[in-house]
Amino acid sequence: MEKLYKDLVVSVEKIEGYCPVFTAGQSFLLKEGYKLVADIPVCFHALQSISPYYVALSRGIKPEELGLAGPEGDAFVQCLDPHQITGGGTVIFRIKMA
Repeated sequence: MEKLYKDLVVSVEKIEGYCPVFTAGQSFLLKEGYKLVADIPVCFHALQSISPYYVALSRGIKPEELGLAGPEGDAFVQCLDPHQITGGGTVIFRIKMA
């Protein structure tokens, strides 16, 4: 039986401001469309920015169709921290098939 969901790699592409959780280059996995696999702490702001899209992306919907495509075709989302006001940081994530 073929799996309906593909694994996704979520990587930290860029940080603007200060993020107390992530550093650039870190990544975690969304396995089989719903299992979070991580050797690092994962911030809830990150999950909230990814959650509207991970099912569609893991089912093979192209990032362009969701309005998330970057120049190389991978999906990009940004965490929800309004860092200019909070003094925190916002993280830009790249999401691609594993």
